Amino acid sequence: MGIIIGLVVTLGCVLGGFMALGGHINVLFQPWEFVIIVGAALGCFLVANPFSTVKDAGKACIEAFRQAVPKEHYYLETLGVLHSLMRELKTKTRNEVEAHIDNPTESAIFQAYPLILKNHELTHFICDYCRLIIIGNARPFEIEALMDEEIHTIRHDRLKSYHAMVAVADGLPALGICAAVLGVVKAMGALDQSPEVLGELIGSALVGTFAGIFLSYAVVGPIAAKIKIVREKNSRLYVVVKQTLLAYMNGSLPQVALEFGRKTISSHDRPSIDSVEQSTLNLGGAEQKKAA
Repeated sequence: MGIIIGLVVTLGCVLGGFMALGGHINVLFQPWEFVIIVGAALGCFLVANPFSTVKDAGKACIEAFRQAVPKEHYYLETLGVLHSLMRELKTKTRNEVEAHIDNPTESAIFQAYPLILKNHELTHFICDYCRLIIIGNARPFEIEALMDEEIHTIRHDRLKSYHAMVAVADGLPALGICAAVLGVVKAMGALDQSPEVLGELIGSALVGTFAGIFLSYAVVGPIAAKIKIVREKNSRLYVVVKQTLLAYMNGSLPQVALEFGRKTISSHDRPSIDSVEQSTLNLGGAEQKKAA
């Protein structure tokens, strides 16, 4: 919604200011200029990126428009599933815990936290490192280094679509100039026409420059920035998992380890200590009843 409102405000102010200065809005309606610019940008985008990145860019744009970032209840579920797993690690045998991490879709623990179970990448991340904890040979600093490397890789992969969109935004002004040059070439072929006709052709050509700059700095660039914000906030979930499990490996009790993870959440989204405690108690009780 924020993107739509922003685009409406931007377009309204630009076109409204142009009309207030005495400009005629119909002059800006040059569909073939936009075909040249947008078509060339799309073609360059397809040339420069593998299909997986092209596909992910579409998904990233949808996430940006929907503002699909973790809310407080998402963080509560993340901390809740970690609390349940750490409690199992502390009190149950290795075989009992492995039953949860080897097949999370059938696990009563993960079924109690549907948002986490739906996020397959985060679920696998949690299960992989719980499995390493069960093995018992890896030391905390080794696990931390491995987690940092994987989180860096995850973040790099998630931001590929952002970098692809930024490249398109950077190229749009130049593509607008290309469209304008083609318009000027057309106008040069009509030098024998009246000044009114020649002026209209030159004005139409300059719309290409305007369109390229506008699409770059007012549309594609801001959307790319929003994609980065959304993707980085989603990647923050992995940091929460990392700090929580490392605290547990270093000897903290499950409830104390949760505080290490909670403190890595942005202050705007961070649930209170009471909310975490209440959530883990309620969901933990529901999970025990389901398991029984």
